[in-house]
Amino acid sequence: MKRTIRHKLLSRWKVHAAVLCAVLGFLSVVYLVGLTLFIANIPRSAPSPLPQVDGVVVLTGGPKRIQESVSLLAAGSGKRLLISGVNKGVSLDDIRSLERVDSPLFDCCIDIGQIARDTIGNATETAAWARQNGYRSLIVVTSAYHLPRATQELQYTMPNLTLHRYPVHQDSVHLDQWYLYPGSARLLIAEYTKYLLTLVRLRWLDYPIPAQTPN
Repeated sequence: MKRTIRHKLLSRWKVHAAVLCAVLGFLSVVYLVGLTLFIANIPRSAPSPLPQVDGVVVLTGGPKRIQESVSLLAAGSGKRLLISGVNKGVSLDDIRSLERVDSPLFDCCIDIGQIARDTIGNATETAAWARQNGYRSLIVVTSAYHLPRATQELQYTMPNLTLHRYPVHQDSVHLDQWYLYPGSARLLIAEYTKYLLTLVRLRWLDYPIPAQTPN
């Protein structure tokens, strides 16, 4: 009798394990397909011709982002530039020196935001800046792989604004044949996972996490 019960329990456990493995396998395939599509749709080039917008916002955190955004402002693509996510205590003069960007625009047309500590904070900080200036359209400058998630966060906080994506490419991040480069693979998988969590939070839970506020 005990052996029969044990055999039934074992058989049931095997069925449950098989179902679980099948579900996990299916989810893995869906994840990999989504990851491949996500990477394939990362913008490879800047919009051409460059749009004329009210303002330009650059999200700090990656090389060449600030230089590219200042170049856009110098080309007349926007009226002002917001550098979002600057560390406290860092001034415009510090940024000009650190980024090796010598432009008179630092004296008249560039603002810094020092509240944001992540992409969610960037979105809230940018929305406040855009409202203050009465802007209706922006160019968003950040690393190419970061643009999909950044755009989701920014569009959520500014649903009535027109956003144009401007990708900045890093030599160390390979978007083509990314699976051959362990560093790029880890970065892109992590970014895709964050992107999925952002979609769940904004579209299904409809819950924006507030940005950090100064002490």
